[in-house]
Amino acid sequence: MAKIGYIRVSTQEQNTARQDAKINNETCDKVFAEKISGKSTDRPQLKAMMDYVREGDTVIVESYSRFSRNTRDLLELVSELDRKGVAFVSLKENVDTTTPQGRLIFTIFAGLAQFEREQTLERQAEGIAEKKREDAERKAAGLEPLTYKGRQPISIDEEALLRECKRWRAGEQTARETMNKLNLKPNTFYRRVKELGL
Repeated sequence: MAKIGYIRVSTQEQNTARQDAKINNETCDKVFAEKISGKSTDRPQLKAMMDYVREGDTVIVESYSRFSRNTRDLLELVSELDRKGVAFVSLKENVDTTTPQGRLIFTIFAGLAQFEREQTLERQAEGIAEKKREDAERKAAGLEPLTYKGRQPISIDEEALLRECKRWRAGEQTARETMNKLNLKPNTFYRRVKELGL
């Protein structure tokens, strides 16, 4: 049961000293640090850390923003840690997912993220309805309708999914490596794994 620190700053010019001091106070067994933007979860040291952690470990960060820049990615990363049996601690916000208070905060975050997704879908539906109304008016006026295809579904090569999941289940690669090979986000990957009973 190790304590694993994760430190990140956005540019090469920025200094990690403040985070170093706080993380080192936690007497971490291993620390992963990098100088890279947090806009994406495609970060070498983050990937290495996610592959390194084991059940019973605790990941410690100075603040949420060092781990992820947006709520959706933060929730996906913490959910992935939770599936591995790994706790998450953010020092600045004083959140620890091994405590009821910490789990409550993440439940609230998840609820807000779901609300945001539903609001986005509602706005998209309203936009599509408006486009259809405009098309009907243009058609009635003898004009060419505007074409609107909407968001295209994510294309998943099921043969590749089955092949890579077989390697993952055999311990030849990690879940993170499997997702990267398939170019899938964790929520899509685990949903398809569950649907296919892999």
